[in-house]
Amino acid sequence: MQAASKKRLYFISAIYWFLLLYIVAALIWWFIALENQNRQMTNYKLNELILDDPKYPEKYDQITAEKKRKTAQYIGEGITFLALTLISALFVYRAFLRLQHQQQNFMMTVTHELKTPIAVAKLNLETLQKHALEESKRQKLLQMTVQEVNRLNALVNNILVSAQLEGRRYRMSYEELDLSELVKSSFNDFKSRFPERHWASSIIPEIDITGDSLLLQILVNNLLENAVKYSPKEGLIQCKLHAANKQVLLEVIDQGPGIPDDEKRKVFEKFYRIGNENTRTAKGTGLGLFLCHKIAKDHKATIRVMDNLPTGCNFSVSFTK
Repeated sequence: MQAASKKRLYFISAIYWFLLLYIVAALIWWFIALENQNRQMTNYKLNELILDDPKYPEKYDQITAEKKRKTAQYIGEGITFLALTLISALFVYRAFLRLQHQQQNFMMTVTHELKTPIAVAKLNLETLQKHALEESKRQKLLQMTVQEVNRLNALVNNILVSAQLEGRRYRMSYEELDLSELVKSSFNDFKSRFPERHWASSIIPEIDITGDSLLLQILVNNLLENAVKYSPKEGLIQCKLHAANKQVLLEVIDQGPGIPDDEKRKVFEKFYRIGNENTRTAKGTGLGLFLCHKIAKDHKATIRVMDNLPTGCNFSVSFTK
């Protein structure tokens, strides 16, 4: 699979450089052809002049001046087109390198993210199988195993749903649903999975919207997962759901390090993760918030991130009721 990906990458790179060189060569050929035509027309006009004509010097100067003007015009146009072509090529190449780097990081991260919960679950089950543990320790190991399996399930769901949504293979199943119950269920699930965390909720009951229950569940889970991932253990995680007029607002608020203003829009891009790939400690694939943005857009909702003072983030999703 990796060899095929490299071959495809080399093939795309070869086409890119071939097209770039072809465009540059075409511009040079265009300039030479026009300049030759300009020279030929100038010679033709000069040959038409009569040496005994009293206005010969004036006409000669006009013809040569016109030749110089056209040459300058061709040079200016050529330089402009060449500069635009090279600048565009540079932006495309940088975007290509960035996407390639993000995909490579994504593959490495996914490999690690898949292996870690499998290894932890396997170790816990082997420990339970080989040793007769006290009930409290046994329950703790089982709880840890369930958490890792849930994390693995969420990761696989994100990858599969992301691929289906982008490939337009996912069939939306819009229905009237109780968003309050859906958010409350997800919140209680996270609260039981992470009992050591500090949780608070304000969920107004019986708020109904039209949407796909699976996708909305993934949206809420990803926002809560993101809050758990980046919040300190002593930090408070809040989940709010309320309605005003025809708007339904879902908020997930954490007390983590926050997001710089210049990266607030970037966090919703596919594979994008804040910080350096080699130094960041938080786990993730860069798909969670991308999926949230995609799901919100498919439900004609808007998602944005704001600062939670004095520290942290407030991810809010606004639905039209």
